[in-house]
Amino acid sequence: MKSIAVSLILLVVAGAAALAAPGDPDIAGIIERIDRMARFQDTDFSCTYTLVSEKPGEEPSVFKVRLFRRDREEKFLILFLEPETQKGQGYLQIEDNLWFYDPESRKFNHSSFKENLSDSEAKNSDMRASSLSDDYRVEGYEEGKLGKYDVWVVTLRAKNEDVSYPKLKLWITKADSLLLKIESYSLSDRLMRSSYYPNYVQVGGRFLPSRMLFIDELAKDEKTQATIKDPSLAALPDSVFTKAYLEKVNK
Repeated sequence: MKSIAVSLILLVVAGAAALAAPGDPDIAGIIERIDRMARFQDTDFSCTYTLVSEKPGEEPSVFKVRLFRRDREEKFLILFLEPETQKGQGYLQIEDNLWFYDPESRKFNHSSFKENLSDSEAKNSDMRASSLSDDYRVEGYEEGKLGKYDVWVVTLRAKNEDVSYPKLKLWITKADSLLLKIESYSLSDRLMRSSYYPNYVQVGGRFLPSRMLFIDELAKDEKTQATIKDPSLAALPDSVFTKAYLEKVNK
């Protein structure tokens, strides 16, 4: 009887070892790596984004914004440079608070990370530091192919209600853990938006998407392409991340 019990224990241990075989991917670790590659915890970050929004029957809309980030303090500031009608408008994030500033009214109003950035398909949350591992848990994964790339197709489920979408499906390269595509879903599992990240730029040993494409899956043919220019890790004055800064640049 004792030998049978020992044999059963060995079978259970062997089965557990097989499930945790060295070849199995550490998906949670891969998600954390994506966050680390896109966050600047030891330096400031700034760049210029050009967003081209296309809607059926309309001329493309072009927006140019200056982005300043201080990830270690959960702060960012977005300043509109173009078009002329929106010049001087801006967003200021301090931790979980987000304000929108309108220079015409000279007022700050609370905004949301879930809202679109101006009249584009990009979200305000697309401009902040990546926090996938904090906001989502891994629900499942499988192997796949996207174009010429071997990828992990990972399904994430939200841990909280503060995120823009409760469910995400990610396409991540096996070779270097670069995020190539995200499908964003509603609570009812309806596809809301598809995001593509075909190009990356290396900044301070990290990788950031240099071109992004956001497609509204509810309003077909409405899409926005965002491109990055002049990325910098130069230190920024503390005054940049204040309401006073947005007011000052408009005087």
